[in-house]
Formats: sequence, structure tokens, C-alpha cells
Amino acid sequence: MSKDSSKTKQGSERKTLVLAVVAGMCGDALLSWLTMSEISFSIFPVIALVLSVQALYQEYLSHPVSEDIPLVGLACFFVGAFGHNAFVKAQYPDSGSNFFAIIVALLLLVWIGRKLGYLGRAS
Repeated sequence: MSKDSSKTKQGSERKTLVLAVVAGMCGDALLSWLTMSEISFSIFPVIALVLSVQALYQEYLSHPVSEDIPLVGLACFFVGAFGHNAFVKAQYPDSGSNFFAIIVALLLLVWIGRKLGYLGRAS
């Protein structure tokens, strides 16, 4: 595998993971609007969700994914959803505790870091 194709593949994987985080945040924003009376409707999460899912689909069609990326992408989606949930619960403390959302998001981030090689063995 050449250096340029390896660099392109790594950039494509990062793009996929960032889009998964954005999709998770937008999905939780819509769910928060539906379930919490304090949250008012905004069209921007709908637009961002549609665009991020469309970009994810186009990325899936144009670039083959490696073995771990679908599972890591799902974990990134949940990091976005739980991260947004923790942020909203911090803004509106009457709606409940954000402890569970923070713990889940941090555990998923540690797992993602280990899967991508940022945490773990030093070489």
C-alpha cells in the first residue's frame, strides 16, 4: 500500500468518525426536543442530521472501510449522543443527573482511543 493511499484511507476514516459524532449529537438534540419541555424546536439539528447521514452514506459508497471502523463509528455515534445529553442535563439540572451520560461517554472514548491506537502500548 502506498503512502498516499494510506493517508487517504486514514483521512476517510477520521471523516467517518467525526460525521458519526455529529449524527449522534443531532439525534440526541431531536430526542431532547421531543422529550423535554424546556427545549424548543430548532431546524438546525434536523438539517445537520440529514447532511451528516448523507455524507456518511456517500463516504461508505466511495471508500471501503476497514474491519474495526463500523464498530468504532457506532461508538462515536453514542459518544456524540451521550455527550450532548450530558451537556443538556448540565444546562437544565431539573431534568435529571448527567452522571450516567458522562461516565458512558468517557468509557466509550477510552475504548475508542484503545481501538485506534492512541492509548495502550507505547512503541
